[in-house]
Amino acid sequence: MATHARPSHPASPQTERQAARRRRMLRASAELAARGGFDAVQMREVAEVSQVALGTLYRYFPSKVHLLVATMQDKLGQLHTTLRERPPDGAGPAERVAETLMRAFRALQREPLLADAMVRALTFADRSVSAEVDQVTRQTMALILDAMGLADPSPAQLSAVRVIAHTWHSALITWVSGRASITQVGFDIETVCRLIDLTSAGPPQEPPGRTAPGPDR
Repeated sequence: MATHARPSHPASPQTERQAARRRRMLRASAELAARGGFDAVQMREVAEVSQVALGTLYRYFPSKVHLLVATMQDKLGQLHTTLRERPPDGAGPAERVAETLMRAFRALQREPLLADAMVRALTFADRSVSAEVDQVTRQTMALILDAMGLADPSPAQLSAVRVIAHTWHSALITWVSGRASITQVGFDIETVCRLIDLTSAGPPQEPPGRTAPGPDR
């Protein structure tokens, strides 16, 4: 049985042909997960469906977890494009963010097995997938900042955005595990988005000797 050396860092496409090949892999991953969930995403089958060599798949995605986290990145990117084309129409930043995140949640809700597979991948991710998981967080924060209409957020606003992003991810986990209803998720999202109103008047005074954290970690 052939074995495939797994790179320590996923390859990045350098040409349009390579980018198209990577998109096929992500599309195959999403299709298989949507039909059968996490267990249905087998690397050999993904390679066959996307018509690439198994070694090529491993070069871009060293594991199934890498592949499914990247699939979530791709889905969030598609959602971001849709939201830019049809932005939320809430009266204020908090309402717009809540509407945006609930639209994102409902988009995932339409394919529950895919949502479960991607969320499971996020929870299974170890240090080798930290860059990809961080990218999912940054994409979620970008969705929130766009809905708020902020190009240059203050440290306090960035802190609120991080908390909101983490709450949204936690809400996804509790929903896919059956521990929270859609109504509960909506209530939690609306509640945490009120942090935006608390930071809109300006950043709070930092304690002496302490610096507010930046946007990354």
